[in-house]
Amino acid sequence: MTINGFESQLGTNHYGHFVLCGMLFDWIEESKGRIVVVASLGYNLGIKTIQFDDINWDKNYSANAVYSQSKQAQMMFAFELQDRLEDAGNDVQVYVCHPGASATSLIDTSGGLFTRLMWSLISKTPLVQIAQKGAYPEIMCATEDGLEQRALYGPTGFMQTGGPVGKGTLNPHAYNKAVMERLWNVSQDAAGFR
Repeated sequence: MTINGFESQLGTNHYGHFVLCGMLFDWIEESKGRIVVVASLGYNLGIKTIQFDDINWDKNYSANAVYSQSKQAQMMFAFELQDRLEDAGNDVQVYVCHPGASATSLIDTSGGLFTRLMWSLISKTPLVQIAQKGAYPEIMCATEDGLEQRALYGPTGFMQTGGPVGKGTLNPHAYNKAVMERLWNVSQDAAGFR
């Protein structure tokens, strides 16, 4: 749990970004900047929605399922922010990307034993790229012109784990409008930030 009482992955990956973007938004707008949200293909795992009736997963906790939900929440925040900015006639751009399968220390330092063992084996295959390549989608979204808003950018090779960076597959559960709007309202109330 975070010090605010949120499940740690949801608190870090979603609520933290929600509040940070809000706190920085005036400066982003003034500087004609853009917002880049680093998601994960993990949004496709788990329940593929937001578990509003137990958003902190107090019952039946599963680290992987919560990670998936936290990454989906992150994406939904970005897509709802895109819609709200467009409705307001605001030019701030918001992009969503993912690093693919990149050999970082994330799983080594936070995964369970089984996950760490599996990652140790998988990371030695061509499915996993070096960590530096995992930064390419973020750099592209931060610097390139002509990108689409309602899109997911990342590696476009086999299973989107590596390869050239471009527009990848974005599944519709990531931008379910009713869920996005509800998540926005729940997030404002939970974080105490509008």
